[in-house]
Amino acid sequence: MHRPDNDLLIREITNHPSASAGAERSFRTFIEKFEKEYGSREEYLLRLGIFARNLARAAEHQLLDPTAMHGITPFSDLTEEEFERTMMGLAEPASPFSVAELPSSLDAKDLPEDFDWREKGAVTDVKMQGPCGSCWAFSTTGAVEGANFVATGNLLRLSEQQLIDCDHTCDAKEKDACDNGCKGGLMTNAYGYLMRVGGLQNDSSYPYTGRQEACKFERAKVAVKVTNFTSIALDEDQIAANLVIRGPLAVGLNAVFMQTYMGGVSCPLICSKRRVNHGVVLVGDG
Repeated sequence: MHRPDNDLLIREITNHPSASAGAERSFRTFIEKFEKEYGSREEYLLRLGIFARNLARAAEHQLLDPTAMHGITPFSDLTEEEFERTMMGLAEPASPFSVAELPSSLDAKDLPEDFDWREKGAVTDVKMQGPCGSCWAFSTTGAVEGANFVATGNLLRLSEQQLIDCDHTCDAKEKDACDNGCKGGLMTNAYGYLMRVGGLQNDSSYPYTGRQEACKFERAKVAVKVTNFTSIALDEDQIAANLVIRGPLAVGLNAVFMQTYMGGVSCPLICSKRRVNHGVVLVGDG
């Protein structure tokens, strides 16, 4: 862990134009809490300035997202660009699906007011993608794990690493929207890949490393097969109906507020629907 060891360096830090003395004290606490290490004084000062700016962003996010709690997180020393590049990973084709691909509408009447697949055993424990833009792979496996539970009653922990290493599928319409390991991908591409190769291995037979490596897929070790998938209309009633009837859903969201998010219900007053950059699993409604 890098620690300033003389008064000169402390004065340089606290006099940095992007950081106050209070921010520097918070930064030291941040370093200790999250076991951060910086290799040089220059890197320390750079991250201190970024940290100070993110404190201001957290305060702004709190005003714009009052039902959530925003503050210092493990990502507070990253720029917005670094956070999106290393912690997101959802590619965005111009046309995520065509009308022809939409399923028939489900009956959305008499749906429960509150519903949570976690309470029914269809969701694994929280997984960490780490500094790898592989959210698309986690979103895919989460939805497949849920669908398999609905079909069989068994909850399996499936392999994101298989998708990161082996899936290079491109969107049928947007040829440059391809699955590319830690550099991003699309859940719809991943479903197509799984249908083509026969399915997903367990995480135990193909464990997560958080970096793209040579493909080690073994068809004989497939734990779950995928035979089809469908896109859902962007209608809240249909999303809720599909969630309750068919299981957890792979969805994309705008994660611009997530770098400073600490807890609560995030419902920003301003949130662009055009900047969808993070794949997650929708497990409940209420």
